Amino acid sequence: MRFAGNVIWFVFGGAFTALLWLLGAAVFALSIVGLPLTRAAIEMAKLSAFPFGKDVVHVRELDGKGVTPVTAVTGTVGFVFNVLWLLTFGLALCLSYLALGIVYCLTIIGIPFGLQCFKLAGISLWPVGRRVVSIELADVARRHAAETSFARRRAG
Repeated sequence: MRFAGNVIWFVFGGAFTALLWLLGAAVFALSIVGLPLTRAAIEMAKLSAFPFGKDVVHVRELDGKGVTPVTAVTGTVGFVFNVLWLLTFGLALCLSYLALGIVYCLTIIGIPFGLQCFKLAGISLWPVGRRVVSIELADVARRHAAETSFARRRAG
């Protein structure tokens, strides 16, 4: 089912939106400063092309690192790049996903595609620090992060 959904998605809009992500990646790749945005945009282009069976998690949910001086600095830099992305390509991508999602949801058969559009709309606003993984890996990472947080609160 995932394969069929991905093929239909790619043909009916996924290729176009993935190209928008790649355009943003190319623009930011021209400067050395924009390389973190380039990596994030390429990650999201993969998701935008084939979203079924994939999810997005924050990098801290995958690596399990808490707040350290290094993660605090990278988080601050990521915040600045996310704001830069939002003001350049993020808002345009978000609006295109929202419009496409509304069109898909007008039919019963298009609702799963519309839901993917809405998921991608939220991600398109703030992509730096996110990684595209399988749904199964995302569930495991989130469960582990929740268990760690629970254990920390219970001990403290």
